[in-house]
Amino acid sequence: MKENIRYAGFWIRFIASFADTLFLALPLAIVIYFLSDGSWFDFAQYQQNMQAAMAGNATVALNNAPQMSMKWELLFEVSVLLITMLFWRRWRGATPGKKFVHIKIVDAKTLQDITNTQALTRSIGYIASTFIFLIGFIMVGFRKDKRALHDLLANTAVIYDQ
Repeated sequence: MKENIRYAGFWIRFIASFADTLFLALPLAIVIYFLSDGSWFDFAQYQQNMQAAMAGNATVALNNAPQMSMKWELLFEVSVLLITMLFWRRWRGATPGKKFVHIKIVDAKTLQDITNTQALTRSIGYIASTFIFLIGFIMVGFRKDKRALHDLLANTAVIYDQ
C-alpha cells in the first residue's frame, strides 16, 4: 500500500496554505481586529512606515514598528490553531485549502488519521519550520517523502487523497 502513496510536494502544499490563509486566517483576523476595537494592530503606524519605506527612509520605518497587543495576538493564534485542528478532525487531516487541492495529513508510518497530539505538535512545529529562512518548509522540495520539519517533528506526512 505504501508504494502507491503520492506525497504532496512544495507547490501544492503552498497553494493549500495560501487558500487557508485567505479563507480561514484572514476572516478570523478581521473579526478579532474589530473585537479588539482596533487595538490589536496599529494600522496607522503601519501606513506611515510603508510611506517612509517607499520614500527611501527604511531606517525610520524599521525604527517605528507598529504597536501590537499581545493579548489579541495570542487570541488570534490560539483561534487559528483550534480551527485548524477542528478541520483536521472533521475532514480527516484536511483544512479547506487541502481539501480543495485533494491532499491530507496522515500519520507517516500508518497512513491513518493523525492524533490530537500530532496535530498540536505539527502546529507548534510550524514555528521551527519558519526559522532560518523558512528552511523547514523548503526541505519539502528536497526529500523523497516531501516531509517538512514540522512533519518530521509530528511524525506526519502530506499525501494526495485517493
